[in-house]
Amino acid sequence: MDRFWTGTSDILKTQGCGWMAETDKNTRILELHTMLTRGECLRKKDLAQRFGVTEKSIQRDIEDLRDFFTRSGEPRVLAYDAKERAYVLRADKALALTNSEVLAVAKILLESRSMVKDEMFPILDKLVRCCTPKESLKQVQSLIANEKFHYVEPHHGKAFVERLWTLGTAVEKQQVLEIAYHRTHKNDTVTRRIQPVGILFSEYYFYLAAFIEGIDKQECFDNPEDKSPTIYRVDKIEKLKVTAEHFSVPYKDRFQEGEMRKRIQFMYGGELQRIRFAYTGPSIEAVLDRLPTAKIEKQTENGWICTAEVFGWGFELWANGQGEYIKIEKSSSIRNGGSVLK
Repeated sequence: MDRFWTGTSDILKTQGCGWMAETDKNTRILELHTMLTRGECLRKKDLAQRFGVTEKSIQRDIEDLRDFFTRSGEPRVLAYDAKERAYVLRADKALALTNSEVLAVAKILLESRSMVKDEMFPILDKLVRCCTPKESLKQVQSLIANEKFHYVEPHHGKAFVERLWTLGTAVEKQQVLEIAYHRTHKNDTVTRRIQPVGILFSEYYFYLAAFIEGIDKQECFDNPEDKSPTIYRVDKIEKLKVTAEHFSVPYKDRFQEGEMRKRIQFMYGGELQRIRFAYTGPSIEAVLDRLPTAKIEKQTENGWICTAEVFGWGFELWANGQGEYIKIEKSSSIRNGGSVLK
């Protein structure tokens, strides 16, 4: 029976059934593609015997696949490995991460402690497997294995990564959100209609910056004149609904995450302030890295005099934690482009 069907297939091919030849070629190319993505090598002689075609046919298949990878924009190229005497799928050096870059990103992810293991580890494994050259994979995995083993999850224990995309889309499309938010300091849950304008990350947590709709600022805000957005920790959003309503922000008033990120280092509420402080500690670089807007005004015998712009009163808490190294000399609020002494 097997010989009968094999013979029939051969007869169909020799009789010029184009559809059969085309189907066989498509199936063959799909199998070759699967082999490559599994990390296997393509050897023309072996493949010609396996599929019952000539080596020239396999060569044409390989050229078709090479053209596909080039046109698809994938960061991989089909190359000939002289040592293996076979064709292999390799990362495009112009687009691929180096071993050092993969290791650096993996270390940053682990050090962030921003996600529960069920979310952190799959991201980490995909990054390492997809971006690390095959010959270095085991070494990179070994270098991060100990940190993975001792990884400490954030205490909130909540999965929220999928929600980030929902929030990001709402920011992009300027869609009003309805949320139920748990406030730690009052141990209660409030409902809010908000206009999301940006997503930030700082010290273990992701935050959503948003303006609240329909709230009495005189009653609810410590500073009713404060025009900065409210900051919400994403993991404390208990319920989320994306409405069909949209809001608009004039271009001149648009929220710029990058600019705010340079000024809000501690994720505490409050207005934009201009501060002037003296630093007498051992490393001015650590202060400048902590406060991206900080500038050295002058150097003194004991240290440095610096200025910076920061959002909220978190800076004061941090400065107090530095002991005698930091002394705040002046703090003023910035409103409507001006400066008002507090």
